[in-house]
Amino acid sequence: MRTAGLIIAIDGPSGAGKGTVARTIAERLGYRHVDTGAMYRAVAWKARHDGHDLADAHAVAAVGRVATFALDHGRVVIDGHDVTRAIRTPEMDAAASIVARHPDVRAALVERQRAFGAGGGVVMEGRDIGSVVFPDADVKIYLDAAPEERARRRSQDAAHAAGAGSGSDGVAEAMRTRDRSDSTRSVSPLVQVKDAEYLDTTHMSIPAVIDRVMAIVDTARTRRA
Repeated sequence: MRTAGLIIAIDGPSGAGKGTVARTIAERLGYRHVDTGAMYRAVAWKARHDGHDLADAHAVAAVGRVATFALDHGRVVIDGHDVTRAIRTPEMDAAASIVARHPDVRAALVERQRAFGAGGGVVMEGRDIGSVVFPDADVKIYLDAAPEERARRRSQDAAHAAGAGSGSDGVAEAMRTRDRSDSTRSVSPLVQVKDAEYLDTTHMSIPAVIDRVMAIVDTARTRRA
């Protein structure tokens, strides 16, 4: 039985607000925050750094199995390389999408993610947390927003906008491509599970989203007490 706190799963597509919400909720609760998308990006970065073809599922999965990760306070470090900024570009969006489609890579990282959160006291964000990584999570949230709003938010991210090539139109097209890849891959596709709380953040401020998620978490904590 877990005594260290809840397992909180936050899923949804790019630009829905997962990162900001998950980090803030973790800070308020004193929980660990795990950005699983950053793990796929970091593995893609490290595989390229080591000279591997991202289409080589065996080689990339090997990187994921043995790499050391540090995911604290918003930083992303893999095998001693701080890749926090390097992985937040449209190029790495595409690279992460490639490696995330490999079943062997997903198996390797899901195992690592379960180890990170097994004791509870964790807010884990991604695209398959409530469906695959922790299907029995204490709290499941699915954040979404209209595609045009998600693209607008992502275009305001300096790193993504600078690399998109054609401003907001380029960001929107890259996001559509990633959405298709995430929702159609054969292993762990992006889905909203039936027992997840669905929040459309299109017309919500970040503080309002955080307040709503905290209310859901507080209900779960009371229920478990």
